[in-house]
Amino acid sequence: MRSFIRRSISMKKINKITLILRGYSLEEAVLVAKEVSRFQCFNLEITTNTSGWEDIISELKRLEFANVPVGAGTVLDEGLLKRAINAGAEFALSPIMMTEQMLKICKENDLASVPSGFSPSEIWKMVQAGADIVKVFPAARLSPKYISDIQAPLGKIPLMVVGGINVQNINDYFVAGSKYAGIGSGICDRNKLKQGNLNDLRKNLSALSETASTRQ
Repeated sequence: MRSFIRRSISMKKINKITLILRGYSLEEAVLVAKEVSRFQCFNLEITTNTSGWEDIISELKRLEFANVPVGAGTVLDEGLLKRAINAGAEFALSPIMMTEQMLKICKENDLASVPSGFSPSEIWKMVQAGADIVKVFPAARLSPKYISDIQAPLGKIPLMVVGGINVQNINDYFVAGSKYAGIGSGICDRNKLKQGNLNDLRKNLSALSETASTRQ
């Protein structure tokens, strides 16, 4: 049995699509969480370069939105990882590879670990080190076929495509073999969200949910 099939038994459930909230205020994050809770395929990622990110994670956890796992993104080192754990994060994503110690800390604290890899060697290194999911970033710099090309020799590694993913192209990456996806700026028009206009957000969430339901 290949090592990438092994998973931490206690690993928290991670849904198929992660919405990346970078620079969102607490009020905006709560608005998104309320809408997301109507579905069962989304996670919310609060990035560590967002002002007050720990408080946002803690508050979203306190409000206990149904069906909404909350985690930390842009986790670059052990210090940020430990702060994410203290805030109540359920998963940790990074735009770079994680150290073996960081991956160990994730498992010891029941966090799903999602480090990044770009080349096949980087991706395989993270798999061998014990990552639960490997984030391919920036995915849109590559074609969806890159995902199937990687998995041809390495097997069905649980990959998450992030970077340039949107409503229009997400299904192409799922078809190619990616199990997960992360979406940032493609979620909605932030200016409209700040004005309380949720139409774009609701439309995109519905479309993404429909796509996810066909790619379980």
